[in-house]
Amino acid sequence: TVLPIQNALMTVENTDPGNVPWLTNHFETLLSEVWYPCTVATQSRAIKQIILAALERTGTPELIDFKLHDFGFRGVSSPESAALGGLAHLVNFMGTDTMAALQLGKYFYDEPCAGYSIPASEHSTITSWGKDKEVDAYRNMIKQYGNFPLYACVSDSWDIMNACDIWGTTLKEEVLAANGTLVVRPDSGDPPQVVLDVIKRLMSHFGHTTNSKGFDVLNDKVRVIQGDGVNIDSIGLVLRTLEANGISADNVAFGMGGALLQKLNRDTQCFAFKCSSTKRNGHQYDVFKQPATDPMKNSKKGRFAVCDGPHGHIITVPEESWFAGPNYLRKVFENGMVTSTTDFQAVRARAAIKRSAGL
Repeated sequence: TVLPIQNALMTVENTDPGNVPWLTNHFETLLSEVWYPCTVATQSRAIKQIILAALERTGTPELIDFKLHDFGFRGVSSPESAALGGLAHLVNFMGTDTMAALQLGKYFYDEPCAGYSIPASEHSTITSWGKDKEVDAYRNMIKQYGNFPLYACVSDSWDIMNACDIWGTTLKEEVLAANGTLVVRPDSGDPPQVVLDVIKRLMSHFGHTTNSKGFDVLNDKVRVIQGDGVNIDSIGLVLRTLEANGISADNVAFGMGGALLQKLNRDTQCFAFKCSSTKRNGHQYDVFKQPATDPMKNSKKGRFAVCDGPHGHIITVPEESWFAGPNYLRKVFENGMVTSTTDFQAVRARAAIKRSAGL
């Protein structure tokens, strides 16, 4: 569920305080770890807003689902992290190379296949041919995968601009004759400049059209994916650079690895788990901290409801102040039993960006 910061995401109540009064705090470490998928999903959705806004201005918003691809499996701490973070990303997009995420979605969220990928080369499958056989390596990609809807080829093992010339001269007719779309992948250099230069060079060989919004779009047989140095800031910079040069965001997708799944921590979104209420001698007491040196570390007190506020935003209020409307907190686990489940399509629906409401 999309909601503002500084709201309660869960509450935990001890159902056997007589025998295990320490139990709620025992769960702090485990339950606090929801910070990770929540933070990945939050960042991924923020990037989706950036890309979608660029598509709205310069191209085709309907392409958004495959504009940010998960390259992060190798860059995380464990397969478990890859599964949790990878599936969190797939709340917002549908492109991934993180197979563990698909397994998690299938097992826990009844999702047969949460994401998709395409045939793609890596440096070793190009460089193993040798520099003198670069053309043959690229030709083999067309031969093996050219009839797939999309196939990607890393093209900067030696010289990305020379590779663009190879694609656009020696191999041009083969690229155009294939049923699928070639996705050229630069993998080094300054992302905004490299993406701009690559698209311009490919346009010089393959041609382009101008869409109804006045921006240039490559021949349908060729696209670009940037997979190096990709983060929320560089994505915005690449898209702004293209727009300033009259080039549509339709031409480019992004592959994001460590910055998507690993360069995050619990403090990124300021997650905390604190005691807020206790019962002594039959009376309920508020519990909170309020350090004089840092008001941002104030904790919420009492028992909560999470509900719609007066201005359309979800807010957390003391339970006794809860006004009319639903309390979004619902019981999901009690005394060993899971009492509420959801499926992945429902999660995606709740997280969807409503374009008509603005970005």
